[in-house]
Amino acid sequence: MKTIDHFNFKDKKAIIRVDYNVPLDDTFQITNDNRITASLPTIRKILSDGGSAILMSHLGRPKGGYEEKFSLRHLVEHLSGLLDKKVKFAGDCIGEDAQNMSWELKPGDLLLLENLRFYKEEEKGDRDFAGKLAALADVYVNDAFGTAHRAHASTTIIADFFDEENKMFGYLIDAELSSMDKVLQGTGKPVTAIMGGAKVSDKILLIENLLNRVDNLIIGGGMTYTFIKARGGQIGSSLLEEDKLDLALEIMKKAESKGVKLILPVDHVVADAFSNEASFRSLPIDETPDGWMGLDIGAETIKLFGSVIEHSKTIMWNGPMGVFEMSNFAKGTKHVAQSLANATAQGAFSLVGGGDSVAAVTQMGLAEKVSYVSTGGGAMLEYMEGKNLPGIKAIRG
Repeated sequence: MKTIDHFNFKDKKAIIRVDYNVPLDDTFQITNDNRITASLPTIRKILSDGGSAILMSHLGRPKGGYEEKFSLRHLVEHLSGLLDKKVKFAGDCIGEDAQNMSWELKPGDLLLLENLRFYKEEEKGDRDFAGKLAALADVYVNDAFGTAHRAHASTTIIADFFDEENKMFGYLIDAELSSMDKVLQGTGKPVTAIMGGAKVSDKILLIENLLNRVDNLIIGGGMTYTFIKARGGQIGSSLLEEDKLDLALEIMKKAESKGVKLILPVDHVVADAFSNEASFRSLPIDETPDGWMGLDIGAETIKLFGSVIEHSKTIMWNGPMGVFEMSNFAKGTKHVAQSLANATAQGAFSLVGGGDSVAAVTQMGLAEKVSYVSTGGGAMLEYMEGKNLPGIKAIRG
């Protein structure tokens, strides 16, 4: 795989696709800079080689044309502070201003372009637009894993304008792909996948691909109840995909035929309303009375899942075990996060991806105690499903 480690950027201008789609508050202050800090090793390598770097990214979902709240100008001061270096800013991503500022860059200089999505051509994958971006630099580096599943101008089409020697992945994408490949290739056994979230339909392709690769498949979260109902259990008012009952049965049969242990909750915490203030109690997973809904895994399930996780050597986690945003129903998700950290401390490789799973390990201060936390939700899912991501294929071939 072609990465920046194998390239000397001395006297080269590198245009880097980063993912700076970060949350901003009402005063345009960054509330979570994880995506920015993840890009720093790649930027530092290029600058330390004696090259210059041109950063391009999107931010938010502008409707077409300039919108102040989506300007990347708001990131300049923070990025300058992180790098202890002045970051120049171009008020456009193409055109005369961007061209002149790019051409004037000296070794060690850093330029941030304005939001790519102020042009509709970016999301359309417009070839002419991609060519204008490519003309700003000698080398293309893709380090935006979170957008690698989109065939946009800056993530995919731009690569066509550079020969094989002058297009490559940055450190972030390299780390993302290496981490996911460790799970998919099952480098250490037993391999365990922990799947949570609301719907079976959202994760079906991932589950089917993982059934060929894992030893244990743990199911939690709202999708649990489609499986429980399919095997005849009572689920009360719990979340259910009525049209996926046959699919749930099929998954259980496939797991059995492939020798994969499909592990479902044995008990859960039920509430009489979808509210943190609701009355709640613990019950066996398949004995939920009408008017009650499952919102978290129970104490026995926490022990069961924890034991499987802590006896695993390779682990992937995607999706919460309950309604994690409500404190009364966050216990299961937090215990899974702790079990993952415990397994990692014992030598296991652990990969965490997906908004709530990442939030759980981050809030608990465990992000540094798992092997890898993915920056790309949708991109990670599609890669793990076995799909070719356009942004990866554009460089890998």
